[in-house]
Amino acid sequence: MTTGPAWEPAPLPEVAGMFRRAGVPWWIAGGHAIELAVGHPVREHADIDVLVLRDDQLAVQRVLAGSEWWAADPPGTLRPWRPDEYLHPGVHDIWCRPGPTAPWRIQIMLDEAQDGMWFSRRDSAVHRPVAELGAIGTGGIPYLTPEVQLYYKAKEPRPKDETDLAAALPYLAPAQRIWLAEAILATYGAHPWIDRLDVPEQYRRPPPKELLDELPHDGERR
Repeated sequence: MTTGPAWEPAPLPEVAGMFRRAGVPWWIAGGHAIELAVGHPVREHADIDVLVLRDDQLAVQRVLAGSEWWAADPPGTLRPWRPDEYLHPGVHDIWCRPGPTAPWRIQIMLDEAQDGMWFSRRDSAVHRPVAELGAIGTGGIPYLTPEVQLYYKAKEPRPKDETDLAAALPYLAPAQRIWLAEAILATYGAHPWIDRLDVPEQYRRPPPKELLDELPHDGERR
């Protein structure tokens, strides 16, 4: 990816202050979301992520008016995001900075939703109500629930992802662990994190194909 200047992530309170004016749902994502869930610092952060639903994407341009917006289109490259341009479903990431020589400050991630239901951009069989996608942390900051964030991190876990999993595990309720195990199995198949989630045996195997579209949001099979 063409990145230009290095990252200098905006502080969490600054990002939250800006997005409170968005007028649409938004959630802090990435490692900061894990920290909001556990209530204490876990590690250093090279960037800061905000999740917005695709249909609400133009709110980002309003919130960050005066900044440069760059879309990862195609993935692995960056190109300017034009004012009022609707980014198609193949574009999931937007990088923002104050100007052409300034460091990157905020990364926006776009996810899919329809009729009040969130769908993973990696696997539409993984879904839950938008109303249950996040929680509220210290200072009233909305964040992506740890089981959803860890589901994304499970694709190809890096050392920082393993750190985030270890930090979040003591705070995951049984239903959150089951949801995460089922989501990981549905999308990625057998995975080393499944044993660490310590879920009942019936949730340690990939579900039958005909049940994938019925993957629930609360850890119980329909």
